[in-house]
Amino acid sequence: MSVEHAQVQRTDFDQVMVPNYAPAGFIPVRGAGSRVWDQSGRELVDFTGGIAVNVLGHAHPALVSALTEQANKLWHVSNVFTNEPALRMAKKLVDATFADRAFFCNSGAEANEAAFKLARRVAFDLYGTEKYEIIAAINSFHGRTLFTVNVGGQSKYSDGFGPKITGITHVPYNDLEALKAAISDKTCAVVLEPVQGESGVIPAELAYLQGARQLCDEHNALLVFDEVQTGMGRTGELFAYMHYDVTPDILTSAKSLGGGFPIAAMLTTEALAKHLTVGTHGTTYGGNPLACAVAEAVIDIVNTPETLAGVKAKRELFKTRLEAIGEQYGVFTQVRGLGLLLGCVLSDAWKGKAKDFFNAAEKEGVMVLQAGPDVIRFAPSLVVTEADIDEGLDRFERAIATLTQA
Repeated sequence: MSVEHAQVQRTDFDQVMVPNYAPAGFIPVRGAGSRVWDQSGRELVDFTGGIAVNVLGHAHPALVSALTEQANKLWHVSNVFTNEPALRMAKKLVDATFADRAFFCNSGAEANEAAFKLARRVAFDLYGTEKYEIIAAINSFHGRTLFTVNVGGQSKYSDGFGPKITGITHVPYNDLEALKAAISDKTCAVVLEPVQGESGVIPAELAYLQGARQLCDEHNALLVFDEVQTGMGRTGELFAYMHYDVTPDILTSAKSLGGGFPIAAMLTTEALAKHLTVGTHGTTYGGNPLACAVAEAVIDIVNTPETLAGVKAKRELFKTRLEAIGEQYGVFTQVRGLGLLLGCVLSDAWKGKAKDFFNAAEKEGVMVLQAGPDVIRFAPSLVVTEADIDEGLDRFERAIATLTQA
């Protein structure tokens, strides 16, 4: 039985939505794998993955099945009760990582909020009121709540919302000396993205993360890894900390965790988790059966040798071709990132023009992302087919050819 829906179009956005987004001029209505169709029936290759969310592409049969099966059983019971999908998902995350305990919520910002609150609570319980300072990286991104946007190192997002949250310091990324100079016994946490996503797809250097781990140990501070964008197979390991072999005290995950269904998690050790006693933190929807059933289907597919090896192989296809395109047309100086989180750094002649590439690509039927004004970002499905990679990059090359001839 199909339901008749009122006709809507892109212009309706400007009439009914708060204007904090400026979406593209077309409306996607259907997706399958790494292909998307808009209202007019035009087909596009999707290399955005919903900004590193649709880890298994669109309408993956296993996820559709998990969602519909759970939808016919139980959607929501609140955290007055527990539920089976949440317990199964937590066990899988704990078994697959350094962590002993999981806390479920709905978004990366919420996972980071929980992580930062936990870090401050641990320091408060163990060392008293003076140990609450948090160190994060310049140009980092950790969410849009008032706490997380202040921990994030981009003032353009945190200015204009009243007094800043105190006790937060920002240091240059990948600069161990700067971190060493900033950290003290008042520091409760150092918060880092293993790959800075929003600010240009910049991977951490191994020595930097190792040094951060050591400094945290020396100052009784917690090392928090924001793996909202890098987690769930994106780098070719289940989480990026495994790629570096540097273990955090707290890890946050969202985006790919639900493959498109909103869910996030904060992972930590038993010793730290015990500081969040009953009533100290909570969420209405976190750990709901629908989200956890879908996430369980995601991890069952992603955390396999086949999928993770596939990420590394597909990365090489992207990197080789993007470097060749960059060289031929003189548009990229570097293709960087880990796994299937790739950033093409624009050459001097094209600096600041990432939006032009986004628009040109869309005209040729391929969806890409920006990471700031100087970097084109790719975050495709981890199971994108070679045929879709070839077709999408053919379209991308045509877009570049048109753009550079203009």
